[in-house]
Amino acid sequence: MNENEIRGLVAEVKQGTLSRRSFIQKVAAVGIAAPIASQILLWHDVAMADATLPYKPTKAGGGGPLKLLFWQAPTLLNPHFALGTKDQMASRVFFEPLAGWDKEGNLIPCLAAEVPTKQNGNLAADGMSVVWKLKQGVKWHDGQPFTADDVIFTWQYAADLATAAYTTGSYKDIKVEKIDDHTVKVIFRAPTPFWADPFVGSVGLILPKHHFGDYAGAKSREAPANLKPVGTGPYKFVEFKPGDLIRAERNPDYHIKNQPHFDTLEIKGGGDAVSAARTVLQTGEYDFAWNMQVEEEVLKRMEAGGKGKLDITPSGNVEFIILNTTDPWTEIDGERSSVKSKHPTLSDPAVRRAINLLIDRDSIQKFIYGRGGIATASFVNAPKQFKSPKLKYEFDIDKANKILDEAGWKKGADGIREKDGKKLKYVFQTSINAPRQKTQAIIKQACQKAGIDIELKSVTASVFFSSDVGNPDTYSKFYADMEMYNTTQPQPDPERLLNQCVSWEIATKDNKWLGRNNSRYSDPEADKAYKAAQNELDPVKRAALLMKVDEIFCEAHVFLPLLSRPIVNAGANNLMIDISGWDTITWNLAAWYRA
Repeated sequence: MNENEIRGLVAEVKQGTLSRRSFIQKVAAVGIAAPIASQILLWHDVAMADATLPYKPTKAGGGGPLKLLFWQAPTLLNPHFALGTKDQMASRVFFEPLAGWDKEGNLIPCLAAEVPTKQNGNLAADGMSVVWKLKQGVKWHDGQPFTADDVIFTWQYAADLATAAYTTGSYKDIKVEKIDDHTVKVIFRAPTPFWADPFVGSVGLILPKHHFGDYAGAKSREAPANLKPVGTGPYKFVEFKPGDLIRAERNPDYHIKNQPHFDTLEIKGGGDAVSAARTVLQTGEYDFAWNMQVEEEVLKRMEAGGKGKLDITPSGNVEFIILNTTDPWTEIDGERSSVKSKHPTLSDPAVRRAINLLIDRDSIQKFIYGRGGIATASFVNAPKQFKSPKLKYEFDIDKANKILDEAGWKKGADGIREKDGKKLKYVFQTSINAPRQKTQAIIKQACQKAGIDIELKSVTASVFFSSDVGNPDTYSKFYADMEMYNTTQPQPDPERLLNQCVSWEIATKDNKWLGRNNSRYSDPEADKAYKAAQNELDPVKRAALLMKVDEIFCEAHVFLPLLSRPIVNAGANNLMIDISGWDTITWNLAAWYRA
């Protein structure tokens, strides 16, 4: 399907002769997924659809308590420091963006009065600016009014490099102007096809200027509101015990009529995925449990308990391994895994290529993840038109041995390969979770057959995914040779996902290890393609540029993708939830209700 054919279908939708759903189905047949189809319609002045969960309660409150279980416990509540998904989900309970993404890739206004379009005059045809009209009458939890000043402040706060926010990449290259108390204009440096990034979704949560204004820049970590949030969200803060418990109560002044349904909210952290699944599917102690990273056979047995059900939502998330090309064991200027260093053995492309061949992805899918993961060789897997057809995987121990032999890595008396006095011995770290430990074991066993010695390390999830600058075991510090985790794609477009591949996002001591590029690997061609994609308005050319970034990192075998992972959660049978694969799972928490 060429561009003219797509334009013809868009014209039919605008004329009313083709339904929105039929348009999405037609373009899906040629590989254009629903989220991008929705973006095409929006760009051509076809309004977004309504949210995907019809809300039935006729009044706010009355739903009693809502009990959620996040077995990876939140450790902070400032969304701009929320490097880990667990902290992003918890922060979204209290703070809100101008708009969020539903499961179909529709942009749904939250603190905005409407979604900007060319038709309403708020989206510039040249892609250079967007105007956001803010919802009026919205109050912060302390009763102060929400205004454009808060939006301007959030931009300045996140863009300031001294703040060391994980969201800096979405704000540092834009300018935001205040038009009036309820209107702001975002100005881009160049034509920007994916304009719905700043102030949108998980990176777009707005902070109250009157609570954070004195704590910008170098003082950002000192703000009391980092742990005691004052937001605009459906629930107000009551109590937070980092790594353990969050309590909240219904916001009686919430800006959406008849929401939220529940009177109180509890988020319990800690434990493990299996225990979390059991408390919903078998015992019914909790209403909802996030991230059922549990072996397929175990989940099937629990589902038979009858108290709850699994909710499986497509997403762009990927379980993958990073191979460290810097030296994690030598300290330079106060940090290990410094970009000023080179890994003694993993800097050899032949070694990285051999390790990639020693991963039995099909067995990991079949015997461990089941419905929870699909084997892949690509870092980007959704929407479909962004997935590279070049990237393939294979499992071949003999081929790996041959590559290492030819590269001069010879087996010693202990069976471990070495060259120039350096052995192929690695520490492989991940978070504590049964499927991950079983995946580690499968990879370790294959590596042994190729003369590579693997020491397995597992770290408590709340530590591994924290942004604690004093902890050596966080995944962003990457003080190991290999590490494995799931990274989330927070939008129906892979641009932000792929900023984990650019040189200016490398995690360092200077940015408090909040840069998105944990691998420390960079390639000038990847940087060039990424920057070009940011300003390319032709969707086909843009997809090719982003695909190139993915290919560079996967073909260098720095990223070793394992599984494309849908979002798997457990919910009580009578709990109506609205989960999006393109936003945090709490993106529409206000609309959850008990049937």
